[in-house]
Amino acid sequence: MLNRRHLRVKALHFLYAAFQSGKFEFAKGEKDLLGGIEKVYDLYLYFLLLVQEVTEQALEEIEISKVKHLPTESDLNPNMRFVENQIGKLISVNIELQKKCNKKKIAWNDEPEMIKKFFHLIKNDERYKAYMAVDAPAGFEEDRKIWLYIVRELMFDFEPFQFYFEEKSIIWIDDFQIVYNAVLKTIEDFKITDNENKSLPSLYKDEEDDRKFVLELYRKTLLNDKENEKVISQMTDNWEVERIAMMDVLLMKMAITEATTFSNIPVKVTLNEYIELSKNYSSPKSKVFINGILDKIFELYKTEGKIKKVGRGLI
Repeated sequence: MLNRRHLRVKALHFLYAAFQSGKFEFAKGEKDLLGGIEKVYDLYLYFLLLVQEVTEQALEEIEISKVKHLPTESDLNPNMRFVENQIGKLISVNIELQKKCNKKKIAWNDEPEMIKKFFHLIKNDERYKAYMAVDAPAGFEEDRKIWLYIVRELMFDFEPFQFYFEEKSIIWIDDFQIVYNAVLKTIEDFKITDNENKSLPSLYKDEEDDRKFVLELYRKTLLNDKENEKVISQMTDNWEVERIAMMDVLLMKMAITEATTFSNIPVKVTLNEYIELSKNYSSPKSKVFINGILDKIFELYKTEGKIKKVGRGLI
């Protein structure tokens, strides 16, 4: 689910907090970092569980309509296309989803009105109406397409969800794109032959290796702070580092730490990754500035033997 870029972003968030506070509390920082990463998966479970919640809301409204004072023909013989959606059913009965949500105490029980509002948004959507207007039973791919549409076009843009999660954890807002992609991928991966035992994606691709990577990147960026700051100052014509944007300095410190610490990550990959991060987290001109400074530092460190890579073509 999470790739190395996501892990770099998480390390960046918690390093930024440490540098802003001026407190390098290693044990607490590492614990908070891992907790922040774990919360990404919590958010994924919340949004995947929404499929079940919306399906149940649709069924509840059908049952209420059946027993109202003067039910219509459509009330008594409702359109069951959506509540019988095969993707919705597979997610609703998924054993792993239920176990993980129970363990983490993830539920929507306290927000029935928000679920109702979201379902009404879906019901008023033209694509949903077209899906429901067909008399014939929906096929598996048709069922998948309507849920992919709901996720892509409605779910993650629904402001009440954004406000709800922002109140729970401010760091979740930056995780929406990761979780959005993960939910789409989960729906895309379902097969007609799947059952309640369908496995869900893991948080890490390789938990031991990825946790080691992000913790070491975090810790060594803090430990090597003075040395990294010194070389950055030298390569910026002895500018005072305080004059450079804090985010630019932090990205360069992380890049230097990564290049000198991880012998199996090519220098070019490290350089490209932090230039990409600068596009999202710093100013428009930062990528050129960071690229130029890191180029000079990496060349110097290769000459001095401070960057050592294992494997053919990694330099």
